[in-house]
Amino acid sequence: MGIWGHHNLDPVVEPIAIFEQFVSSEPQTLVLREKVLSVSGDSFEIKLADGQPILKVHGAWVSLSGRKKVEDAHGKHLFDIVKEHLHLHSTYAIEDPHHKKVCEVKSNLTVLGSKATATFTDHNDKAVTFIMKGGWYDHSADIVNHKTGQTVARIDRKLLSGRDLAFGQQTYAVIVAPGVDAALIAALCICFDEKNNDERGR
Repeated sequence: MGIWGHHNLDPVVEPIAIFEQFVSSEPQTLVLREKVLSVSGDSFEIKLADGQPILKVHGAWVSLSGRKKVEDAHGKHLFDIVKEHLHLHSTYAIEDPHHKKVCEVKSNLTVLGSKATATFTDHNDKAVTFIMKGGWYDHSADIVNHKTGQTVARIDRKLLSGRDLAFGQQTYAVIVAPGVDAALIAALCICFDEKNNDERGR
């Protein structure tokens, strides 16, 4: 499909994950397509580059928090994405099915070159911070491990053909480094997307 090759990222030294079942020893390319005509609000289809479904994201019809329910390809509830209020800058939380926050994503104007910061504790109880470098609506942006400086995922809009951009749908590809939780990266991308929609007054 023309989206492999030199776009691959180096593997991380130790796996970084919240949802370990979505870690691969090979690079993974996700394609996120927003279903803008969905009657349930913003919903997403997330597939691997070969077309295999990986996640289902269901938007809420009426919800102040804009809660999105995320399931695996078999319909198992994995986590929710919610907007938190009472923050100066746009802030989103990733919550497990019991409403426990497992990750926070917020706008960050203090990290040079960063548009957003994600903080979480991984499956090894290590505190991790990812930052997004590059503009969301640029052709590409990187998600970088703040501690090591390594790029763990790359959002690339140039990888997609014109037909994927039809009907005003938000569609983009995300390359995930080996050893990194693809479901977590997908969740961060949805948070980034929501944050930018908010800031554009959508």
